[in-house]
Amino acid sequence: MKGLWVIGLLGLVMVGWAQGGEQGSASSPLLVEQTLIGSAVAQGAVCLDGTPPAYHLHRGFGSGADNWLVDLEGGGWCNDIRSCVFRKTTRRGSSNYMEKQIAFTGILSDKAEENPDFYSWNRVKVRYCDGASFAGEGYDEASGLYFRGQRIWSAAMEDLMSKGMSSAKQALLSGCSAGGLASIIHCDEFQALFPGNTEVKCLADAGLFLDAVDVAGGHTLRSFYEGVVNLQGAVKNLPEACTARMDATSCFFPENLVDNIQTPTFLLNTAYDVWQLHESLATGNADPHGFWKECKSNYLRCNSTQIQLLQGFRSQMINVVKAFSKSKENGLFINSCFAHCQSERQDTWYQDDSPTISNKKIAVSIGDWYFDRAEVKEIDCPYPCDNSCHNLVSSGS
Repeated sequence: MKGLWVIGLLGLVMVGWAQGGEQGSASSPLLVEQTLIGSAVAQGAVCLDGTPPAYHLHRGFGSGADNWLVDLEGGGWCNDIRSCVFRKTTRRGSSNYMEKQIAFTGILSDKAEENPDFYSWNRVKVRYCDGASFAGEGYDEASGLYFRGQRIWSAAMEDLMSKGMSSAKQALLSGCSAGGLASIIHCDEFQALFPGNTEVKCLADAGLFLDAVDVAGGHTLRSFYEGVVNLQGAVKNLPEACTARMDATSCFFPENLVDNIQTPTFLLNTAYDVWQLHESLATGNADPHGFWKECKSNYLRCNSTQIQLLQGFRSQMINVVKAFSKSKENGLFINSCFAHCQSERQDTWYQDDSPTISNKKIAVSIGDWYFDRAEVKEIDCPYPCDNSCHNLVSSGS
């Protein structure tokens, strides 16, 4: 499972783009400069290799000048010394390798026609360089690995609070994939930063990683998460409401966390998450003879037995959110697509042909929920009913 993130989505393209060409705005995305958190080093809040953490901030304007959106970057995890040592030679483990500028698209866009509800807010992308969803605490002297995800979280929040976030009228913590899991883990901590009159909510995109049985009958992702949690000392930073009653590995799975989040939260996920198909359900180890190879490269090549298993995965996801969805303050958008992360890509967030449920796009649904314009509890009908999806398929298929 080394290099978990890269393997899962390497070579995949959006089928909507491949078939239909570009849609929507042709304007160039906003490029935002990196800010290194120099003060974090003295606190031991450092990346895997000991370099300072970083974020990218684009200031709000107009009616959004006092509102803040903090997006936690995703990018997999590392579960053993070898994979973490490799990771620290990449932007996922060292600020030395991070881009100095990144594009702000989707929920981070500064254009009203691309991001109707949050375009004028202060928008931040916190870079991910610890490998445990901003939750680790430890140090391995032999390999020189710093597991300081929790400290990075705290240092980044402290720095942003000093730059005006402490006066926020409205705030939203978001994240995609491993960042979506981080948003779930840290949601109530984020809320606790603000006074009671600040409206605070959380969004987890593609962060609903399930404790699922793989095609060989094993628990691939559970075994991997056990390595992450134990190696990086994450247990002390996971929500106490979970660790008081369950083992630490179970408390790294969102299904055991979301029901106890006190802050209003929105779960955005595809029912047939391609990352989980590749790296949890049908890994090379679980499928040594490659029976799932064609299905993984293109959902149209899945046979009836494989589709049946994927429908079971969807059912498990829906069962997991049943109690969560009963809260009027929470929101839900689970569409029947083969994709992963939909809030940060412009084509899936808000364009003419973006994915919809009940004729409502993701950006509109999340805006309706955040601003209390409507209750949003959208669960799509099972595949193959949704023709608005931007599905991911292998570029070679």
